[in-house]
Amino acid sequence: MELAKRRALGRGLGALIPNTYQEEKSDQLYVPVAAIQPNPMQPRQAFDQAAIDELAESIRQKGILQPLLVRRVNGAYELIAGERRLRAAQQLGMEQVLVTIHDCADGELLEIALIENIQRENLNPLEEARAYRRLGDEFKLTQEEIAKRVGKDRSTVANTVRLLQLPQEVQREIERGTLSAGHARALVNAGPEAAKIKLAREIVARRLTVRETEKLAKRHARPQADVELQAAEHRLTEALGTRVRLRTRRGGAGKIEIEYYSLEGLNALIDRLSGLPAS
Repeated sequence: MELAKRRALGRGLGALIPNTYQEEKSDQLYVPVAAIQPNPMQPRQAFDQAAIDELAESIRQKGILQPLLVRRVNGAYELIAGERRLRAAQQLGMEQVLVTIHDCADGELLEIALIENIQRENLNPLEEARAYRRLGDEFKLTQEEIAKRVGKDRSTVANTVRLLQLPQEVQREIERGTLSAGHARALVNAGPEAAKIKLAREIVARRLTVRETEKLAKRHARPQADVELQAAEHRLTEALGTRVRLRTRRGGAGKIEIEYYSLEGLNALIDRLSGLPAS
């Protein structure tokens, strides 16, 4: 049952709940809007008020066409999917809305919220990257496992998570929408931090295309590392599920740098390196 549920995640929200389950009247009911708590694991951090206003007007005319997805928590209901619909309903002053009950664990709560936003293209690149990182850190998932569950290639997940390495100034431009995901990916390899910031400012000022950005980024990029060194870094990154860098010195010595982004992520790395089962 658990395996079937996990596989369903990559196929969309509709696959999470069988039709027979959805059709049972006991699992769909009207509940007070005030009794629905927001999703504490909502990966989306910014909501477009104009889009919510537009949705509210549509709901005013046609009603909510798709029930909200919730789970039971302490005698109330916690939202799983449908944050924009809930906000629009609150804005309209609606007293109750139709919901579908789907009891699930915290890990699945984050996965469903992430999938819903990705499928509707509601997340900016950094929100998506933070959600992937959270799945890895809190639920001990590798990038390969995350990719399977959200229906993406592993390389797509890895490249998205790498955006979190960009300087804060660059990340703010991404969140504002002045830099696209394509611009951001090109900047990841654009040399040291100062070069990334300088190039990001140039992109915004000159309104450069992604292709123009890629050409400029190549000029700033560090020289290509030795092929064998790159291959070793790739193998370690795959094995540990996080970014690994090898720093070489003369005589064959060097050091390994392993990135982590939270205490949960550090503990997961320690368990993996020591061969212990994830706690």
